[in-house]
Amino acid sequence: MSRALLLGVAALALSATPLAAQDVAVTGATVATGDGSEPIRNATVVVQGGRVVAAGAGVAVPAGMTVVDGSGLWVTPGLFASITNLGLVDVGAVGESNDEEAGNSPFNAALDVAPAINPQAQDFGYSRAGGVTRASVTPSAGSDIFAGQGAVIDLGADFDAVRQRRAFQHVEMGERGARLAGGSRTAVHTLIRNALFEASRLAETGERDDDALLTRFDALALAPVVRGEQKLYVTVHRAADILSVLALRDEFPALDMVLVGVTEGWMVAPQIAAADVPVITNALVDLPSSFERLAATQSNVGRMVDAGVRVAIGGYESSGDHPRGLPQQAGNMVALNGVPGATGLSWGEAFATITSVPASIGGLEGTAGVLQAGAHGDLVIWDGDPLELSSAPLRVFIDGVEQPLDNHQTRLRERYRTLDESQLPAAYRR
Repeated sequence: MSRALLLGVAALALSATPLAAQDVAVTGATVATGDGSEPIRNATVVVQGGRVVAAGAGVAVPAGMTVVDGSGLWVTPGLFASITNLGLVDVGAVGESNDEEAGNSPFNAALDVAPAINPQAQDFGYSRAGGVTRASVTPSAGSDIFAGQGAVIDLGADFDAVRQRRAFQHVEMGERGARLAGGSRTAVHTLIRNALFEASRLAETGERDDDALLTRFDALALAPVVRGEQKLYVTVHRAADILSVLALRDEFPALDMVLVGVTEGWMVAPQIAAADVPVITNALVDLPSSFERLAATQSNVGRMVDAGVRVAIGGYESSGDHPRGLPQQAGNMVALNGVPGATGLSWGEAFATITSVPASIGGLEGTAGVLQAGAHGDLVIWDGDPLELSSAPLRVFIDGVEQPLDNHQTRLRERYRTLDESQLPAAYRR
């Protein structure tokens, strides 16, 4: 492909200004609303003015709308991917293109990912083509337990990605937090209490003690956390550590916590549910890969949901994982019901863990991850059951705007599918 054509494709894929929303209705499809209910056959979804107007069986289509025949297809809300590095990384191993963490910075809690998010990063295109329409972007801890402030974004093909800046603060507890704090869990608990006390004192009095450990900028960044105005995402895995984190609210009752990781959450699920603290976890972790994960099991999600915990699937355990793999994780939770002694999820419950539940945790309850009146017009039309590996999105809309699904991987596929090998040196011929 010529350079001029490549530039043309890039210009089409990423517009400087958001495109206009389309009024569209999809009829006769199998519709999953994302609210935990089971799919509805022969149903209709109507999007008008960038918002969902109605979804379900027997929905009338307003006159003059563009109508898509959804016979044999599935329609769902867009997926919400939690704990991603979307827009922060081009090549993980190349420091200049990786903005996940800032280990040499004098600041920690004050770090804000929003200005660094690049909607042209390749994973934006891959994820959008996989049905992901919104996400939370999360910094990683560098040299301190506080990683900084994350953002909520949409994956529209424009430069206007950040929907909520400074949406949450991320802190590492457990084994990694202990290492960052000085080598022990005793250090990490002392460090976080000191930080929250310093932030509280500065917020209430405007004064600081002579022996303050935080920079003034970091202390100011934690003040909304102490007041409960900014969510605190806490990465923790061991059951005993989870209870210790929940106990922080005895001293700081306004903390609006979200637990991340939570590999042994099933062991203390009633306590998590009683605290009304939601969880974001990877569904496929089932090996004791560290001492804080000795009780890992794929039944973790199902057992926590059965106990009444709000659970979203998210977070990625290796560089090979991508947000577009969320349906695979959720699908495994459905299949787990067929394993004797295991605890999985119903189809509707599983789909909610990658749509409405993470959207709610991200501050978008009732407006994203669901197909209901008033929600964002985020729509994915699939060629089959989205929780089956063989299914794929055919069309994706964000706020009623149809999105391009071409990306670096699809362009490579097309390039090499029809590659003329006749002019290659003999060593390259098959």
